Amino acid sequence: MPPLTPTTKKRLMLVAALCGGLALAPGQPLHARSERPNILWLTSEDNGPHLGAYGDAYADTPNLDRLAARGLLYRFAWSNAPVCAPARTTIISGLYPTSTGSQHMRSMTRLPDGFRMFPQYLREAGYYVTNNAKEDYNLEKPGQVWDDSSRTAHWKNRPARTPFFAVFNFTVSHESQIRRRPHTPIHDPAKVRVPAYHPDTPEVRRDWAQYYDKVTEMDAQVGARLRELEASGLADDTIIFYWGDHGPGLPRSKRTPLDAGLRVPLIVAIPARFRHLAPPDYRPGGETKRLVGFIDLAPSVLRLAGIEPPGHFQGTAFLGERVGNGPDYLFGFRGRMDERYDMVRSARDERYVYLRNYYPHRAHGEHVAYLFQTPTTRVWRRLYDEGRLTPEQASFWQTRPAEELYDLASDPDEVLNLAESADHGAVLKRFRDALSRHLSEVRDLGFLPESEIYSRAAQAGVTPWEYGHSRSYRLAEIREIAELASRPRRQTPEDLSILREGLTNPDSAVRAWAALGLLARGAPAVQGAAAELRRALGDSAPTVRTRAAEALVTFGTEADLGPALDALLEAASLDRHTLFEVVLALNSLDAVDAHARGIRQAIASLPRTRDDVPSRYASYVPSLLDKILADLEDG
Repeated sequence: MPPLTPTTKKRLMLVAALCGGLALAPGQPLHARSERPNILWLTSEDNGPHLGAYGDAYADTPNLDRLAARGLLYRFAWSNAPVCAPARTTIISGLYPTSTGSQHMRSMTRLPDGFRMFPQYLREAGYYVTNNAKEDYNLEKPGQVWDDSSRTAHWKNRPARTPFFAVFNFTVSHESQIRRRPHTPIHDPAKVRVPAYHPDTPEVRRDWAQYYDKVTEMDAQVGARLRELEASGLADDTIIFYWGDHGPGLPRSKRTPLDAGLRVPLIVAIPARFRHLAPPDYRPGGETKRLVGFIDLAPSVLRLAGIEPPGHFQGTAFLGERVGNGPDYLFGFRGRMDERYDMVRSARDERYVYLRNYYPHRAHGEHVAYLFQTPTTRVWRRLYDEGRLTPEQASFWQTRPAEELYDLASDPDEVLNLAESADHGAVLKRFRDALSRHLSEVRDLGFLPESEIYSRAAQAGVTPWEYGHSRSYRLAEIREIAELASRPRRQTPEDLSILREGLTNPDSAVRAWAALGLLARGAPAVQGAAAELRRALGDSAPTVRTRAAEALVTFGTEADLGPALDALLEAASLDRHTLFEVVLALNSLDAVDAHARGIRQAIASLPRTRDDVPSRYASYVPSLLDKILADLEDG
């Protein structure tokens, strides 16, 4: 037998390795000769694209800038949700949380039988999948999702010859770190760019400068992990993603589904041997204007691993073989933010961002207790109360129009609302139509009161996703009155008649929206429907009673005050109602403000907790009660 050439020896060693006949230590070159890439996700919390690679001269991010120089930078990437739990729920499920009932900040629903979280598909295909370490999903895990999800999870722990999918999450840039004191600024607060919606105060400059400091710290942690990959000898066999989970942890970014709250950095670096899995416009150091949302991450990773994404996934792969064109729009959402209820849906294309506010009688800047720990939030609100803000700065604290439209090319701070502009009528209609199609396609469950997402699904013996996709969910009818109810500027006799009739509809969600529509329209509408609203105080659905009561307390007669406040107190008792029914009632009690002064002692006596309230929600009722009681005391 003639001596083997070096090339033949390598081929035989590769065959032996693939057949399990040769154990190779991690980092040896032959380990990397699998046809499947390793995939590394490096993720950070609460930061937008404030990186040097994105053209931010104030930022100091050398490691991520170098990654971008050898990868592809996505100019228009959206998180879909402006806060962590719903954003991560989108990623892990491959589904819009609005279609699974998991869109509210910290909630818990489950997937239908047979649906899995995307790492499970990778595990089934032979990948070693790890998460270090944040999960924070609003969905129950359908079995084992990760091989290891802990602070010690690492690709190094995988079996030999096994491709890996590894996630490392960096928390140093989180909102809580922006306000941590003492802190010596590294970035000069005097040089920070203050966005047009924030007041220019020392507190605001200090928070923004500290935000950039924390992004720099995060960049250093990313650099350490990249060097570790290089040292392991696996860099040429690993596709690297870097992304942030939503916008900066400052008010009107995080929690707000504007571009400021949803746009994130996304960089993907693909080594040469897997360049066939790159998109057509990929080139090292390049950038793309393809629209990408978190809904697209799961199918993209599966495609990279050679796995066909399941048909129920709602995103579009932007990496891997057989990648098609990108979407025309990205879609975002906002539901309950901790203890505060809201419903906003948004969309963007390459130039514009559009918001549809379904609670226009509330402000974007609702009092979320966690948000008010940030100095910027407190000084901004104080200046608003003192009447010392510009209109652009004050709007965050005021009731909202039903629609907002911003031209990001000329107005990146999103302060000039073009929804009423005659020159933008065609753009507005285009976004209305696109969002309408999206809401119908995903069967958006946000049009149901949160408590009814659970109760209706349980009564039917199905998951919320299955209920939402059934005929029992009368989405078209509910949406029709929700669209009318949330346009309070419309005061036509026909519209008011529809809302009054809606209070007698067999579907409690229709009745709830009808009550909200009358509340949002103010005194003339409430007084014109007073008889129907009084009857609604005895409605079988707590949400209907709560909204009718708020309307009558705020805009009814003196005779309405006692019965309506009694209805709110009853709805706010944890001894009688579900947590989310109580949270909604407490939101209404807070909104009626001075009208509730006479029942302050009764409010103080309301239950604050219950044994079956999960720890993730435990602060909501106490936070609301503390806020209500403090306001009544100050008043």
